[in-house]
Amino acid sequence: MNALKRPLLWLLAVALVALPVVAVVEGWMGGAHWPLRTLRVQGQLVRVDRAQLQAAVLPHAQRGFFAVDLGDVQHAVDRLPWVERAEVRKHWPDVLEVRIVEHRPFARWGEARLLSEHGRLFPVGKLQVPAGLPLLDGPEGRVPEVVALYNQAREQLAIAGGVLGVALDRRGSWSITLHDGTRVVLGHDDPGARLARFAPLLPQLTALNPRRRLLRADLRYTNGFALAWSQAGATDVQSPPPNSGSKT
Repeated sequence: MNALKRPLLWLLAVALVALPVVAVVEGWMGGAHWPLRTLRVQGQLVRVDRAQLQAAVLPHAQRGFFAVDLGDVQHAVDRLPWVERAEVRKHWPDVLEVRIVEHRPFARWGEARLLSEHGRLFPVGKLQVPAGLPLLDGPEGRVPEVVALYNQAREQLAIAGGVLGVALDRRGSWSITLHDGTRVVLGHDDPGARLARFAPLLPQLTALNPRRRLLRADLRYTNGFALAWSQAGATDVQSPPPNSGSKT
């Protein structure tokens, strides 16, 4: 009988030692005996709401120092508006540290998203969009191309009042909108080259028509472009009629 009791006693002793460890890991005892009392936030928060941040972290922090899942906390913080990325650490005995990098908006993207300075798209939702952002649009996979053409247009058309936005539509056709409402249609092929040829001429063309505002410049013609002005009729410059010649 003694021989049978010894293994059982050893198992009981091991269980009594292991049970508190399991309890801590699973959070049964951790929240009460090793609570997280301090939330330390690192980073320059301008738009991230601190109350929303605390509400996102609290359910996970209640598990205690040992049982808190840092991955779950990071995922919860990453989902908050304006958060580009987050890092979560814990420091003994009761500190949970969250380091946040905010999205810094570079442009609006379509109707429902913003583009960060790091080239990441994120939803507008109920966010207050900063004033003065350019309006860009296009397929998500072509963000770098849209930004590159915008930067070129902003530089080359600065003398014309600046660029409001750049768009690449579903058919692959490029267009630029100036701050005064002028729309510059570039077509599918070589938009940067077409813009470079046209940009130096735009101030001269508008100077020749001081009483009329340029509404549209169509650069898709092989040998020139077509201009439409605010008054009735259109002025063609080195271009064939709209129904002749070639456009791409």
